[in-house]
Amino acid sequence: MSSSFAEITDVVDLCLSDGNLNPNARGYTRRPLHRTNLAGWGRNKRWEYWGIVTPRYVLGMTISSLDYASVNQFYLLDRETGKEVEIASTVPLGRKVTLPDTLPPFTARATTKKVVLSFADTAEATTIRASVAGIDVDLRAEAGEDSLGVVVPWSSRLFQYTLKDLARVVTGSITVDGVRYDLPAKQSWAVLDRGRGRWPYSATWNWGAGSGIVKRKKVGLQLGGGWTVGTGSTENALFVDGHLDYIPNELGWTFDGNDFMQPWTVVGDRVNVTLTPFHVRNATTNALIVSGETHQAFGEWTGWVRRSSGKEISVDGLVGWAEVAANRW
Repeated sequence: MSSSFAEITDVVDLCLSDGNLNPNARGYTRRPLHRTNLAGWGRNKRWEYWGIVTPRYVLGMTISSLDYASVNQFYLLDRETGKEVEIASTVPLGRKVTLPDTLPPFTARATTKKVVLSFADTAEATTIRASVAGIDVDLRAEAGEDSLGVVVPWSSRLFQYTLKDLARVVTGSITVDGVRYDLPAKQSWAVLDRGRGRWPYSATWNWGAGSGIVKRKKVGLQLGGGWTVGTGSTENALFVDGHLDYIPNELGWTFDGNDFMQPWTVVGDRVNVTLTPFHVRNATTNALIVSGETHQAFGEWTGWVRRSSGKEISVDGLVGWAEVAANRW
């Protein structure tokens, strides 16, 4: 199925004055242009997620508010030892977090007993800081050029604005139990996932992301599935040297639900790629009315994506992940 979504080039409000989806907000953007003026209370979701892959560590950090609770998470994988550190902090009524609805640049924060996170934008970069038990993170993700902003409309009352910003060069340090690791230049990559919207209580999705250098070009791979079916929207794109090539087609995902270490394939009219995992994160959340299950395979992508011009771009060697997630929230 192909999307007929138009490109939006001017700033637009996500919602009308009554809180319903603004019809003019439907579409995709190459930079943040949606003012996410969410209204009401109870079903709104706001989050900032940073996923980072380095030769030594994989990081995942989430600041989120679900109105009735804030759920903040920190994940660290040591690729050399296979050791995982995962810390989550759930606070009632969305307290202890700051998640602006304005256009960036802005600062998102979570300050709880277990997790302290800060994502601070400037025009040039985002400073990413985290402090959890025995771990300190101090990183700088350089601002890229294009990003992918998409509105996914389930109905006039239920909709999601998502921003995916891939292949951002990241530098800085990760200190674990007093031992500092400096990220090697041009070998470490950051991905931003920003969400603002009003979701149905139960939702399932696939997400794939890859970043790296292929044939001396910086390439970012963004793939989605499941949650956009039937909405006319997709969150699929290729980035080459910072320039977005939107893919308006739904894609087919294949993976082994009994063994997530097996290869994941994603195919479509313009996409034929495979992720070969080196590690799988299995995460479960069960906090009364908030529950979820995620299987996130970290690995290396191979294959190709065809640009709108018809030229095929190799994604061989991109690092990133593919995941399946199901949430009741």
